[in-house]
Amino acid sequence: MTSPHAGGLGGGSGQWDASEVAGGYVSASTGKAVRAVLFDVFGTVVDWRSGIAAAVRQFASGHHLDIDPEAFADQWRGRYVPSMRPVREGHRPFVSLDVLHRENLLEVLTATGLDATSFGAAELDGLARAWHFLPPWPDSVAGIAQVKRDYIVGPLSNGNTGLLLDMARAGGLGWDLILGSDVTRAYKPDPVAYLRPAELLGLDPGQVMLAAAHNGDLAAARAAGLATAFILRPDEAGPGKAADLAPAADWDLVAPSLTGLASQLR
Repeated sequence: MTSPHAGGLGGGSGQWDASEVAGGYVSASTGKAVRAVLFDVFGTVVDWRSGIAAAVRQFASGHHLDIDPEAFADQWRGRYVPSMRPVREGHRPFVSLDVLHRENLLEVLTATGLDATSFGAAELDGLARAWHFLPPWPDSVAGIAQVKRDYIVGPLSNGNTGLLLDMARAGGLGWDLILGSDVTRAYKPDPVAYLRPAELLGLDPGQVMLAAAHNGDLAAARAAGLATAFILRPDEAGPGKAADLAPAADWDLVAPSLTGLASQLR
């Protein structure tokens, strides 16, 4: 198997064996030594709200629109989970998150009282691609690099591969590998979304840890047999955030940041 470090984002070359990569942390919930730490991305690794609001603000300024960028970002994000549901439930063939983000953008424009057809398709495509270039939280780049010293690291996200690759290159996220939802053909919390990455890595699910800022994501990962780490992101959804302010279960680890997670995994 070719090393996930070869070329691209990871650097290095040669052959590797997943069983040789281990930082020594044994999960209490799975009883397995963790070999790979995979990360939820939107909200855990990157700040989707400020990134999308900035893109919307620029778009609105260019078109002299009187809209609230933060409120628009919240509405756009609010369609994220509902738009995936028909795919998860088998009512719609799999489509990438890029497709869903573009469709959801049109819905939010309409809900805001704007005529989506008054904007050029290329302009809307550009705005929808703002999800490819979200800024990492201040601790994310360093935290991922620190975890990577001892573990395989990568995203476990509903984002498609191209989106996650653009984000990694723009934000300096040093993943060993990127397996987007277009590889697993499943959206979380479908068990396949958690099990397929472990299978592709040649690992038992219990040797994989999901790090996420969302209790529901971690609950689904645990049900699939993964180890779990809760990352505190109180500012993810802006002022008044009510959900995921604290761990809702006895996750294997609870950390205030990704650098804090790295310290606990040593």
